[in-house]
Amino acid sequence: MNKEESKGEIKLPQRRKVGRTPKSDPAIFRYAISLTEVENAAFLGRFDESGMTVKAYFITTCIFNKHLKVIELDKAAIDYYMRLTTFYSQFRAIGVNYNQVVRSLKSSFPEKKALVMLAKLEIVTIELVKLNRQIMNLTEKLEEKLYGSEAKPLLIDEKILE
Repeated sequence: MNKEESKGEIKLPQRRKVGRTPKSDPAIFRYAISLTEVENAAFLGRFDESGMTVKAYFITTCIFNKHLKVIELDKAAIDYYMRLTTFYSQFRAIGVNYNQVVRSLKSSFPEKKALVMLAKLEIVTIELVKLNRQIMNLTEKLEEKLYGSEAKPLLIDEKILE
């Protein structure tokens, strides 16, 4: 006997620090179900639509009526959105360059010559506005296709194009 045990103190064994740490809530209850081919096909179809990666999580979500989100991604819409974003940044860059050109025309050239150049710039600007209108119409059609008629219509000022 150790001196410690003789005094009435019992020493608990030290916990080893190897191996996996135990889970706080281990899943010890498992169930098995049998499905027909039709039921299995329907199950797998719904599982794929859910976007979840673990079937067990999908099953528990369905059993306990938890809210299940289904998100469908349209690759064409995503590609269109990415290109539209790129175009928008280029459009902003054109606006910055436009301001710089007008400022330099005003300061570098005589008034008559600057007016002639500004008239040419105005024609190109109107073409750019028409192109922007076409892009907005295409975007509106895409929104109607994706979201239906409940999509908010884009309001465009008609006076600019006249």
